[in-house]
Amino acid sequence: MNIDYVDAFITIATTKIHKTVEFYRQFLQLNPEPYIPNVYAEFQLKNLKLAIFKPKETNINEFNNSQGSGFSICLEVVDLENTIATLTAMGYPPPGEIITASHGREIYAYDPTGNRLILHQK
Repeated sequence: MNIDYVDAFITIATTKIHKTVEFYRQFLQLNPEPYIPNVYAEFQLKNLKLAIFKPKETNINEFNNSQGSGFSICLEVVDLENTIATLTAMGYPPPGEIITASHGREIYAYDPTGNRLILHQK
């Protein structure tokens, strides 16, 4: 049996929703649509939808992960140095150095909630 899906997207649950939405608004240079302040924001990228939401108080423990996560948002960028400069100007400089991977150069960065961004350039 095949799954016939309509759409797929990544969601980030956070209690720091305003700060996280503003981070992605500045970083992606996009406004969220739809956007419900302090509840939900959705960014439509070329081939990906990124949604950010604040969990309901009754479900907050389900989304708390003090052990970190294997979850990453991977973005291929045109100019890695410019992307690093943008993040640094926003107050979120990548903590490490650019590395060379099999698919090109990459660096890790983190959003205000601690979600890993893998930024790479071919």
